[in-house]
Amino acid sequence: MKVIICGAGQVGWQIARHLSGEANDVTVIDSNPDLVRRAMDTLDVQGIAGFASYPDILDRAGARDADMVIAATYSDEVNMVICQIAHSIFAVPRKIARLRSQSYLTAIYSDLYRRDHLPIDVVISPEREVAEAALRRLSAPSAFDIETFMGGKVQALGIRIDEDCPVINTPLRQLTDLFSTLKVIVIGIRRKGRLFAPDAGDQIFVDDDCYLAIASEDVPRTLEVFGKKSQTQERVVLIGGGNVGLAVAKAMEANERRIRAKVIERDRVTAEIAADALERTIVLNGDGLDSALLAEANIERADAVLCVTDDDKTNLLAAVRAKSEGCPMAIALINDPTLIPLMAPMGIDAYINPRATTVSSILRHIRHGRVKAVYSIGDAEAEIIEAEVLSTSPIAGQAIRDIAFPEGVLLGAIQKGDKVLKPTGGTRVEEGDVIMLFCMTADVPEVERLLQVSIDFF
Repeated sequence: MKVIICGAGQVGWQIARHLSGEANDVTVIDSNPDLVRRAMDTLDVQGIAGFASYPDILDRAGARDADMVIAATYSDEVNMVICQIAHSIFAVPRKIARLRSQSYLTAIYSDLYRRDHLPIDVVISPEREVAEAALRRLSAPSAFDIETFMGGKVQALGIRIDEDCPVINTPLRQLTDLFSTLKVIVIGIRRKGRLFAPDAGDQIFVDDDCYLAIASEDVPRTLEVFGKKSQTQERVVLIGGGNVGLAVAKAMEANERRIRAKVIERDRVTAEIAADALERTIVLNGDGLDSALLAEANIERADAVLCVTDDDKTNLLAAVRAKSEGCPMAIALINDPTLIPLMAPMGIDAYINPRATTVSSILRHIRHGRVKAVYSIGDAEAEIIEAEVLSTSPIAGQAIRDIAFPEGVLLGAIQKGDKVLKPTGGTRVEEGDVIMLFCMTADVPEVERLLQVSIDFF
């Protein structure tokens, strides 16, 4: 597949990394020559320094025979123009645009993106993705990572194994026997920095980060088994009222759980914009690192603090300060994955990576086969893929034990009709089933082959 990626920032670079590692023909365009050079030096991609909204630059990048254009620059308007030119001049079949401004995303204006108006096939909103990720984190406060699959019927949880975990040193095979009624499978383990798909003989050790595939109704009981508490978060303090903070606050106001939120925003103009846009949320103007202001926000009575400014280091420090003032749970927005190992020593409970959420959304529309959802884990180390089994797939009609899955792949759940099953070796995969797979990034091409016979996009 020939793909042109416009924008070599964090999102563009990560998408290029995924696609170039899977033998795709990838060209990266950015107006910053240093970013283009970095992409070319670190990835197997071609690069062009220039403005991606210029037709001649797209032409040089090979737009005339490109299969897809991904517009991920920092400007919504530039991304829109890129898609329009890719459609009108070069007839590129698939166009994906990242749009940040909520004004462009209002449902009543959705006709704007029809092919005879502004031909964008897929619109990705980082703010909405982060807002949804924040609500998921708050729904499972004892997990450091969470994503939903199969229409909410299955959850993938990342939990840290503590010393008081009841199942330490238990082989996974024995864990399955002990809790046979629970629809849960350990699909991934990170141990001493290395992520892998475990086999039935592997054990769980203290300080392991485990990724679990769980039927949603079994989440509370599963958390108990792993020594975690299940509780709801009703009072939340948001530090940062910009685009992301405002989107999160709006999502909380619209949530059926009626989360009570307060927002702290340092910039007065931004705080006033947030106050005008929100109906039930209190907005305080000031520094989220100020102890007096945190006290005014009743931080010691809050169930959680969510630090979502546009600066990673500020988010880390604000999370630490809030916990020192009595807040039991702190979640930080972190763009730079190299800062994530600092979370545990600093006592920060969970993080949200907006780059990862945006990349996952884009990958869902790139993967071959009938892919319904993709979630990128870690620093592009693995993916959780939800896909429908096609009649042409090599796995259709086979028992799971007979399918030649790569070593780095585990089946976490299978949905037959409206019923979610815990897969066993004898479970037969049929046409129309929806499966949830954990796979290391190197094994994604083979998983795609198993999900299709011929090239079958979307």
